[in-house]
Amino acid sequence: MKFSLVVFDWDGTLMDSTHSIVVAIQNTCRDLGWTVPTDEQASWVIGLSLTEALKRAIPDLQDDQVNIFIDRYKYHYLLRDPDLRLFPGNMAILDELKAKGVMMAVATGKSRVGLNRALANHQLNPYFDATRTGEETASKPNPLMLNEIMDELNIPASEVVMVGDTTHDIELAKNAGVQSIAVTYGAHSKVELERAKPDFLVENVSALHRLLSVYC
Repeated sequence: MKFSLVVFDWDGTLMDSTHSIVVAIQNTCRDLGWTVPTDEQASWVIGLSLTEALKRAIPDLQDDQVNIFIDRYKYHYLLRDPDLRLFPGNMAILDELKAKGVMMAVATGKSRVGLNRALANHQLNPYFDATRTGEETASKPNPLMLNEIMDELNIPASEVVMVGDTTHDIELAKNAGVQSIAVTYGAHSKVELERAKPDFLVENVSALHRLLSVYC
């Protein structure tokens, strides 16, 4: 089995941003006088579209309060944005896959503006053949974003693997009929990820690199 397309989640998979997202959600709740979610509650929603994530992390959030929350959340997240970096070792993975001619894509719950900013800040646009964000298609685990990527690149599901740090990513892969790799260094715990039954599970970037070297 060889994969000709590797689809990466962004936050918590390629980018070491889980803590920044959790803190931004919590600080926004404090600013607005709402119940502050725990680290576990806030990290569980990472990977979903922002609107969907907020509704899950803050059950009392009303529809007319969503935009207020998002505006304040963006303020707190952007304070930390300049310091965000790829997990050490991920750049080597991207370089190797590109050198081999393996197609790469991003499927993320981030906004389009947020993803474009991150890609530009880290000069990563040349690496990815397609990208989809949570606001421009159905939120994970609906398979639409993966289906759109496969249709755009004309790659069959049998040649695709999804790499992600949350159960949302694993369920997305299953729903789209593609293989999945769960990484345990992001938002969801190893126990949660094991319950989702990914095809592969790795505990660090080095192990991910070795796995992709074999199957790509």
